[in-house]
Amino acid sequence: MVETEYRVELDFFEGPLDLLLYLARRNEVDILQLPLAAVTAQFQEFYDILEFLNLEIVGDFIVTAAALVEMKSQMALPQSQDEEKEPQIEEEHRSELIKRLIEYKRFKEASDALVEQAADWQERFPRLSSDRPQQSKDHAADRIKEVELWDLVSALGRIIRKKQIERETKIKYDDVPISVYIERIGKRVVEEERVAFSSFFEGINRRVKIVSIFMAILELIRHHNYRAEQPTAYGEIWILKPLDS
Repeated sequence: MVETEYRVELDFFEGPLDLLLYLARRNEVDILQLPLAAVTAQFQEFYDILEFLNLEIVGDFIVTAAALVEMKSQMALPQSQDEEKEPQIEEEHRSELIKRLIEYKRFKEASDALVEQAADWQERFPRLSSDRPQQSKDHAADRIKEVELWDLVSALGRIIRKKQIERETKIKYDDVPISVYIERIGKRVVEEERVAFSSFFEGINRRVKIVSIFMAILELIRHHNYRAEQPTAYGEIWILKPLDS
């Protein structure tokens, strides 16, 4: 194995606004009533996981995390009567963030609606194979079947916190190609029909292998019709075989 720096580039992660929307849903609050202190702490936890995965997009999350921490700090500081501008500045920053979230939410909902409508029309009026485009939009682009992408990231975070992970500054590339992980994991799920997400990481403490396994599971769910379900909030996530297998 050769030691080298690397970063994982995935199109699964849509950015910090998508994570903030997820946190708002998870906290069961309206965007306008976003609990800044709680969301900032939770956002930081997710950022730590993304940093562990060494994703290309982590820089976008740093900017948002810094903004959240700054707003949280300003809210925590005691204000005197002569300091009337500071709360106003903080509220302006918060309002701008909320505005961006609302705009993103509208865009996301419109995009989801168009995808669902296209899928519905495809079922009602199926086109001939020659009429279909060779490359089409993945209908699971925004969600990973029954379980959201951020649910999987959260589950990975719980696993990482229980392990003693080798924290190399430079990561060794795994000799095992990602395609091998995909084949192995896929075969196991088909044979057992339903496998606990956490079980794939049992006995594994090397960061590079944890990342490879996680990426393989994402690939199976996104592009090979495997499914994921989470019967209880914050509970175990189960990986299920494709319905047609």
